[in-house]
Amino acid sequence: MITLISDKSDLRLDVFLSEILTEFSRSKNQQLIKDGFVKVNGKKGKASYIVQIGDKIEVEMPEIKEIELIPEPVKLDIRYEDNDILVINKPKNMLTHPTEQETEGTLVNALLYNFKTLSDINGKMRPGIVHRLDRDTSGLIFVAKTNKGHLYLEKQIKEKTAIREYYAVVKGYMKEPNGVINLPIDRNPKNPTKMAVVEGGKPSVTKYETIETFKGYSLLKLTLLTGRTHQIRVHLSHLKHPIVNDTLYGGEKLKINTTNQVLQAFHLNFTNLQGKNIDIKIDFDEDLSKTIKYLRGLK
Repeated sequence: MITLISDKSDLRLDVFLSEILTEFSRSKNQQLIKDGFVKVNGKKGKASYIVQIGDKIEVEMPEIKEIELIPEPVKLDIRYEDNDILVINKPKNMLTHPTEQETEGTLVNALLYNFKTLSDINGKMRPGIVHRLDRDTSGLIFVAKTNKGHLYLEKQIKEKTAIREYYAVVKGYMKEPNGVINLPIDRNPKNPTKMAVVEGGKPSVTKYETIETFKGYSLLKLTLLTGRTHQIRVHLSHLKHPIVNDTLYGGEKLKINTTNQVLQAFHLNFTNLQGKNIDIKIDFDEDLSKTIKYLRGLK
């Protein structure tokens, strides 16, 4: 049992716990509250409760189960490999790394089977993972075989010398055909399972370029200048140009079947540890090809 006396006010209970119990994600803290492990002033707490100075908050810590990561014999589409760095073309409908709810079928499970060594900088649950792609976003992703490679890639991402570009099909037409979206992102205060543009959130910058327009839709090339969770999806949705079929962020469902959002990480450019520039691009995935063919046929 952990007993806390609040020295803060005007924070939701789940947000307050996330600042204290940093070993847990916000969703995990919300689950603790939902399951009745958190009491406020002797009563069962609610995630939406606004904490006040002097509140007595008791947290009963449930037993944490050890999660075993199982290597799985999944063939990977390897687009680059050296002694320290990999670039993988991740398919849609694959998580980048395991969660407490899903421990199988992820990119990490496949990496553990296919490679003897992976970096451990991001912890036991994310071996080799430098950054992530959403489950239904396909395309190129960095993987580090060594810690040296991991830190080298992280440095390039932080200093914006590594290039990460995406294609997305969106509703409507951008106000300016080319530009930069600079809007802060944080957890959606009304729905913490989503992200949103929030005043005071983390700086988030996306560069975009219109590649082609259709009847009521656009194909964009997007460059990440920061890497927030769901950044491209949130920025475009906020500007009223959601990615088609991105139902989480208001995207319109087209009359064709795709695996949720039509978004692909198609280009990575970086320098390897030997100082050589590496430039990798891939063709449209099946969802993009199908969507563009359909939109070009609209009259």
